[in-house]
Amino acid sequence: MRDAAPQTIYLKDYEPFGWEVEDVHLTFRLAPNTTRVISRIRFAPKPGARGPLFLHGEALKLISARIDGSDVTPEVTPQGLTVAVPGAPFTWEAEVEIDPEGNTALEGLYLSNGMYCTQCEAEGFRKITYYPDRPDVMSVFTVRVEGNELVKLSNGNPAGSGAGWAEWHDPWPKPAYLFALVAGDLRATTGQFTTASGRDVELNVWVRPGDEGKTAFALEALIKSMAWDEKVYGREYDLDVFNIVAVDDFNMGAMENKGLNIFNSSAVLASPETSTDANFERIEAIIAHEYFHNWTGNRITCRDWFQLCLKEGLTVFRDAQFTSDMRSAPVKRITDVIDLRARQFPEDQGPLAHPVRPESFQEINNFYTATVYEKGAEVIGMLKRLVGDQAYDKAVSLYFDRHDGQACTIEDWLTVFEDATGRDLSQFKRWYSQAGTPRVTVEEGFADGTYTLTLVQSLAPSATTPDPQPQVIPFAMGLLGRDGSEVVGTQVLELTEARQSFTFGGLAEQPVLSPLRGFSAPVILDYAADNAFLLAHDTDPFTRWEAARTLAKSSLLTTIRHGAAPDQGYLEGIAAVVRDAALDPAYRALMLGLPSQSELAAALHHSGDIPDPQAIYDAVKAMGRTLADHLSDDLRDIYTAHQVDGPYAPDAEQAGKRALANAMLSLLTKLDDGAQAQIQYDNATNMTEQLAALACLIRADKGEDALADFAAQWSGDRLVMDKWFSLQVLEAKPDNAAATAEDLTEHPDFNYKNPNRFRSVLGALAMHHAGFHHESGYAYGLMADWLIRLDPLNPQTTARMCTVFQTWKRYDPVRQEMIAAALDRIAAEPGLSRDTTEMITRIRQA
Repeated sequence: MRDAAPQTIYLKDYEPFGWEVEDVHLTFRLAPNTTRVISRIRFAPKPGARGPLFLHGEALKLISARIDGSDVTPEVTPQGLTVAVPGAPFTWEAEVEIDPEGNTALEGLYLSNGMYCTQCEAEGFRKITYYPDRPDVMSVFTVRVEGNELVKLSNGNPAGSGAGWAEWHDPWPKPAYLFALVAGDLRATTGQFTTASGRDVELNVWVRPGDEGKTAFALEALIKSMAWDEKVYGREYDLDVFNIVAVDDFNMGAMENKGLNIFNSSAVLASPETSTDANFERIEAIIAHEYFHNWTGNRITCRDWFQLCLKEGLTVFRDAQFTSDMRSAPVKRITDVIDLRARQFPEDQGPLAHPVRPESFQEINNFYTATVYEKGAEVIGMLKRLVGDQAYDKAVSLYFDRHDGQACTIEDWLTVFEDATGRDLSQFKRWYSQAGTPRVTVEEGFADGTYTLTLVQSLAPSATTPDPQPQVIPFAMGLLGRDGSEVVGTQVLELTEARQSFTFGGLAEQPVLSPLRGFSAPVILDYAADNAFLLAHDTDPFTRWEAARTLAKSSLLTTIRHGAAPDQGYLEGIAAVVRDAALDPAYRALMLGLPSQSELAAALHHSGDIPDPQAIYDAVKAMGRTLADHLSDDLRDIYTAHQVDGPYAPDAEQAGKRALANAMLSLLTKLDDGAQAQIQYDNATNMTEQLAALACLIRADKGEDALADFAAQWSGDRLVMDKWFSLQVLEAKPDNAAATAEDLTEHPDFNYKNPNRFRSVLGALAMHHAGFHHESGYAYGLMADWLIRLDPLNPQTTARMCTVFQTWKRYDPVRQEMIAAALDRIAAEPGLSRDTTEMITRIRQA
């Protein structure tokens, strides 16, 4: 068990490890409670190496230790061991015993329904054997797995096998966090990929018996990813085999271990009958993300965990490029911004704010955040916009050539761009060191045919950024004429000062500004735009969507504050978009979406109002009914026109049609009391249609029979049943959401030790804004109860779920008092993990 007292680690204190690790040999003798791990590691001191050797190790039973064949007796603590070593190269050998079956934290080597698997990022390898468990220690691994399991996998290429054993050798040096081992009764769907240089690579997607029929899409996505990375980034795969394994119990989505990617089953298994279009797109993106890590994360890794965004932000940006190429680029960009605003903006503006590269941390697992991943990707996108496509390609190629096989820093990344382009990026680097979301205010002037655009940037001081300085903000914009024509095409302005003006001459009349096209920077824009005009005429898909979103938000806020009816200009503008058959159906469906209730609460809080979650819920519900009434003459025609004929395909074209049809169904349900939803449910041939219809029936209070039918149909499919659990909570009335979640925790199929099932109920409750923040406060207490129960078993999942409380200071004093009591109760729990202690402390002290 880790020491629960958090200790702060600082970037400024980084020191390189004093020894080279020349090679690593590991033997695993698998047994559920008494697995033996035998390590043989060759160390060589670096110049200036001094003092004894410290190796990380947690929850290990040391059986023996030797240096150059002679027994030694190290000093052992709960954090590792210390031993005197020679001043010359030496061989360290150790045998330890571990308990995979008792490892409920799902970190290190553990058992998932009889399958041995590992999760070593960030610091899980120290639960396997004694080792310098840090990302800047890279070595070549040879692994022998012994046991009765049918399949035995590790990193790299197969090096031999026989009765009861298999060996693997990874020729590429890697840090311990990329180590992987899987053993169990597994079945493979196999394929092949021929690289650009003509090497044949064997591809395998390994699953439990019975799941083989849900692997074809994952294999296809892997092949697409490999081809795309060769074409766009010039990166070839470098081993003879690439293995993917689907695991039921997994804290995250997936892990990019070298040559052996381990995935949460939800990110691999897919079929039309059991998976929605959104599931298929997510699987495609996650498989791409983990494959792309082979170069941006594995071949080039991060020097220390402060540099986490170097691999994660860059790889998120790469997988977004991939999805944009595979599907609709505008839709992908808009959905990414929706996600950024829903998850990262609140993080930036609350007690958990931190820079993209933090200066300190107490528990690294708590920094796998939206700031590191999503904002980190936005920083890469801004850099690409500033230098241009060709310069970006040149710089990234230089990065691969210069740093292959190294553990790098943000400075290394930016230096290749400076060397490739001649630009000074010292000011741009502030995006990595300053916390918070910048605000950009727009001022306009027009005289004598010249339009003046003045941009003012500001960043609120915070605990981690007490004296913020101006950043480099790429501000993409265009100018429209009053007839809707584009008089100035898209330009990227570089805002580098606190206040800066730009002029455009030779104009016949004052133009209409189309601001922040493509969401060119992760900022909050303060500008009273002519949104009705932009909604009708803007040529940029994002800015047009943003205009609709802003109009919807303004109308909803007016309803919440004053009970006013929805804005007619917004309704007419949306109707025009929905009726425009020339537009992508997926885009039309997105345009119909309303701001989230949490987003509305944030807007109210920012303007000095105290959000009332029930009033927000009622306003959103009323807006939906008004939209349905306004579009009543079109709903059925559009719904019918977008039914898909022929076999199901999870491609962008079919998915877009289903998205728009289901958006129409949701509005129709408000008028026909669920009649059409029942027809769709009864006749659905795929999960996208079935689940959408079920959601509509629940909203219409007609879901009882369908829920029972759905459970009877899918009770044997764990991933589909996750949807069943989640949907009931998400669609519950606010005054019943917590009770629904509590009832579901008593269901025989609820297993809180499985992260997917836990999130399907308690995570869904957190996402139900009005339900979670119901005036009774019951959900706060329920959440605290379950976090206290989960923490001793799985600190990582517990700590991440604590973020549901991060916006607590938005609400009224009564709610704040109830949340504070819940936080204090969690904090007072004896033996609380270091992960959860840090999160609760930061949130509580806001």
